[in-house]
Amino acid sequence: MTPEELSAAISACLTEAVAAGEISVEVPETVRVDRPKSREHGDWATNIALQLGKKAGMAPRDFAQILATRLASVPGVGAVDIAGPGFLNITLEAGAAGELARTIVEAGSAYGSNEALAGHVVNMEFVSANPTGPLHIGHTRWAALGDAISRVLRASGASVTSEYYINDAGNQMNVFARSVYNRIHGLPVPEGGYPGEYIKELGDAVLAENPELKDLEEAEAIPALRDAAYKAQLADIKSTLADFGVSFDVFFSETTLHERGAVADAVARLREQGHIFDLEGAVWLRTTDFGDDKDRVLIRANGEPTYFAADAAYYLSKKDRGFEEKIYLLGADHHGYVNRLKAIAACAGDDKDKNIEVLIGQLISVNGAKLSKRAGNIIELRDLINWIGADALRYSLARFPADSPIALDPEQLKKNTNDNPVFYVQYAHARSAAAARNAAAKGVTRNDFDAALLTDPTENELLAVLGQFPSVVAGSAEFREPHRIARYLEQVAGAYHSWYAATRITPMGEDEAIAPVHGTRLWLNDAATTVLANGLELLGVSAPERM
Repeated sequence: MTPEELSAAISACLTEAVAAGEISVEVPETVRVDRPKSREHGDWATNIALQLGKKAGMAPRDFAQILATRLASVPGVGAVDIAGPGFLNITLEAGAAGELARTIVEAGSAYGSNEALAGHVVNMEFVSANPTGPLHIGHTRWAALGDAISRVLRASGASVTSEYYINDAGNQMNVFARSVYNRIHGLPVPEGGYPGEYIKELGDAVLAENPELKDLEEAEAIPALRDAAYKAQLADIKSTLADFGVSFDVFFSETTLHERGAVADAVARLREQGHIFDLEGAVWLRTTDFGDDKDRVLIRANGEPTYFAADAAYYLSKKDRGFEEKIYLLGADHHGYVNRLKAIAACAGDDKDKNIEVLIGQLISVNGAKLSKRAGNIIELRDLINWIGADALRYSLARFPADSPIALDPEQLKKNTNDNPVFYVQYAHARSAAAARNAAAKGVTRNDFDAALLTDPTENELLAVLGQFPSVVAGSAEFREPHRIARYLEQVAGAYHSWYAATRITPMGEDEAIAPVHGTRLWLNDAATTVLANGLELLGVSAPERM
């Protein structure tokens, strides 16, 4: 019996009690069940009697007694005890608890998936680095977390489009092109330009495909270099993201907003909403009506749109493409963007507390990291991947809440010891895969399954932890917190290692015959393998079968 099945059983008992006139209360859609702090108190516990007792005009313990009587007759429930003011402690029969192992194995990669966010249509924008240089340490955290959040949202039933906003408009692109031009011609870096060896590499790559550009005058060469160097740098960004295991459904160009008149259209639409005013020749959006610290200029007095105007057009583009929920993942230096982006949503007629969500990630530091030789003044993501490894980097970044600063120790992350969390979890998966191979070699198969044979205390603990996976995934999605998955996987690994040390999947020596308990334990072993693999997949981390 899974926690979800137990929750449904409690709801059914409540409904039956209401129908029988034993209680009078509105039955909630779901009843929460949790693991008791002490295993002596049973397998699962619920405080539903405390929640509903007073609403039903009853003492919580009396309410709990009615529910306990009905729940005790549910198949698979071994015992129901009432504790304190009305807590229900539930112990499952061994067979009902052990049946979970088969459920997990048969579900395979689908186990953990749930429908908690079914019907939600989400646009997830993250990373969105300027296409004027390589990805660096500042982009690393959102690359890992943004991808992991997208994965857990999908696993919880949401329709998610991951999107990268390419800031390819504005003067920065001209400065970028001029930097490449100067490097090609052996000139100093222009004022405010981009240094770094990667600029020379871009110039060499561009000339290799377009040698005629070197002989053009600067005024004629800059537009062509801007396009060619931009494409080459964007290709480098995509390649680095792929090495990090991150992919996007959409790469959205800011330039397209200007080319198709979306910025002017956005201003017109916001004016119709009544939030535009004109002052001293400029066009303003009255964002202070919705919590911003000051009103924002959309069109300057000289007729040029601001970056904020493009932000407004981009938001409306997401709205027009049918994304009811828009999640922005921004860096630690973007706190000031939260209220202005929410104000855009409100000015566009949306609910700023429902239709837009802005997450701010804190900075990370890596002990001993050196500035990139290619970029000159930054620590490149590519270098971090080569140094630490994509798995260790992604797992470590996903292991902490986004709003907490992180200092990573690469030497610790490269250790093959249990105090290295990513190794601890991956080793549990590799160990379970090896155990399955060893069982096959000894002739143990999953032909036999008797859930009632899983009676060792470590088996009960492992089953209980494995049963929590769907609710952990749902909570991770609801709160945009993939660190819940990482911390949960460490619990699974700990429970698995304890069980592995206490029991045997294969017979002891040649004299012991293969018994049903061995095949049944193989089911449990493979259930742990499944949960570990599925959880690591949600974090974008590999699940090795050998280490």
